[in-house]
Amino acid sequence: MRRLLVSSAAVVALLAGAPVVALAQTPAPAAAPAQSEDARLAAFFEQAFQERIALSPQSMTSLGLKTDYDKLDDATNAASDRALALSERQLAQLNDQFNPQTLSADSRMSWRLFEYGVQQARLSNRWRDWGYQFAANGNPTTGLPVFMINNHRVGSVSDAEAYVSRLRDAERVMGEIAAELRDRASKGVISPNFVFEPSIANTRNIIAGAPFDGGADNPVWADFQKKVGALEADQATKDRLLAEGRAALTGEWKRGYEGVLATLAEVQQQAAAMPDRDGGVWRLPDGEAFYNARLQLSTTTDLTADQIHDTGLAEVARIQAEMEVIKAAVGFSGSLQDFFAFIKTDPRFQYPNTPEGKEQYLTDSRAFIAQVMVDAPRYFHDLPEAALEVRSVEPWREATASVAFYNSPSPDGTRPGIYYVNLSDMTQVLKPQIEAISYHEGAPGHHFQIAYAQEIEGMPRFRRFGGYGAYSEGWGLYAERLGKEMGYYSDPYSDFGRLSLELWRAVRLVTDTGLHAKRWSREQAIEYFQRNSLLSERDIVKEVERYITNPGQATSYKIGELKIRELRARAEAALGPRFDVRDYHAVVLGSGSVPLEVLEDQVDAWIAAGGGAPAS
Repeated sequence: MRRLLVSSAAVVALLAGAPVVALAQTPAPAAAPAQSEDARLAAFFEQAFQERIALSPQSMTSLGLKTDYDKLDDATNAASDRALALSERQLAQLNDQFNPQTLSADSRMSWRLFEYGVQQARLSNRWRDWGYQFAANGNPTTGLPVFMINNHRVGSVSDAEAYVSRLRDAERVMGEIAAELRDRASKGVISPNFVFEPSIANTRNIIAGAPFDGGADNPVWADFQKKVGALEADQATKDRLLAEGRAALTGEWKRGYEGVLATLAEVQQQAAAMPDRDGGVWRLPDGEAFYNARLQLSTTTDLTADQIHDTGLAEVARIQAEMEVIKAAVGFSGSLQDFFAFIKTDPRFQYPNTPEGKEQYLTDSRAFIAQVMVDAPRYFHDLPEAALEVRSVEPWREATASVAFYNSPSPDGTRPGIYYVNLSDMTQVLKPQIEAISYHEGAPGHHFQIAYAQEIEGMPRFRRFGGYGAYSEGWGLYAERLGKEMGYYSDPYSDFGRLSLELWRAVRLVTDTGLHAKRWSREQAIEYFQRNSLLSERDIVKEVERYITNPGQATSYKIGELKIRELRARAEAALGPRFDVRDYHAVVLGSGSVPLEVLEDQVDAWIAAGGGAPAS
């Protein structure tokens, strides 16, 4: 555990909009009252956090708490309204009960972030009914089994009984999901046609296998049996629990999922009968305003779709120029597109499409992360204490899972950080890209950022466990490049793979805005991807379909990374020989996930204070 919060007079000045010199004249006696107010504000934030998570039994479980351990979340709009109303009340209390002028820099930062979070929630709630519940890269039906398996621990008979209660509660949750699906469809918000087949298939997988039919054990049933089997209880008790679990799965759990399947089939028919279902959200009522809101939420900036599109085009050109250098260095004489085709088809750049090939991928990823752990102290003052594992995505959710992603560890250390990789088709996996993906999703990427933030002592929990995509994904992409600085990518093809992943994120800026703001068709976006990236054909289609169903989110990566790189270049230029990359990383990571404008203020304040290791 650690405490590493940026704290300086310069931060106070920037957050208050006052010059640093004015703060130098503040009388010293103000320090003692500020400490008292800081403690009072910390207690307020802790109470506010507890009130918020009390609305979500699953959030409490993820944090290691066993309050409402037998319940699942409320998936209705009414629940969203209650959550927003609570946040608004808390913000009003914050403004009513505290004076920012009496607080320290850290406390004023927390105030600012609390207010910003409510503003974001307000904007998100305004447009919630425009979103697609079932998307190309995820849906609400597959999340529940993952939660039960990864998060619901069973250390006692009562824990096992709570597990059964949650299996039964799934019928209510799935009913709420189905009702919302029908309601949005009645308003014209219907997922594109390509979403339904994989979503239906994955949802069916959740009620396949024993005890639903004669196949192998269903993953949830296998998990429950394993957890009950490990209990220190007599066999009669275990038999009772297993019988109750089986009954809940074949009863309420199955009925709930069958209800969603029936609703999906109904809405699929509506989608098939509607023209132009596979394009951007400009088709929806107020689609342009919705997309602008999504960009703001995803990037934490006011950048317009045109600005993001132009940035993407410029980045594509820059990265491809760097690729040309590597292409020439390895002696390839064809065009860049020819080189893409060569790497995608040459067997040396692929793993065997076998269980052994999948295991080799996992082994290689673990080796890349292991070398980072050895070298990291040269680039970071502190590392997360939580363990990091590499796992393949479970087969039953491969169809709608992303290429790779990170799951955060539990605060109590019982669940590690997990870097998941989707190995459903090894013919679509390229060896040159594995190294950079490992650095992004594992170390020094998301694990060094998300797990680290959870462990920061003295920081309010709404900051430790909250986040902004532009910051987190920007850091992940920054971490890919940092790997090169750390001396990795010794093979030129692997370095080309790194550039290909950066190019992928630049192409995202072009295609996401192209689809939703410039009215590109799905086919236009796929064709642009094919001409300008190294992604496999399967992944190109999955990516474009992801952008269509999750508008704006894909822009967060490159926008965030460009800001982190811009701020580092600014610090290097300003500090010269005083610049230490470990100090810079401490500033970027030391206050948890923040909006990009806040990150810029932090770095500027650190530069103004003369650099060095942040106060801790």
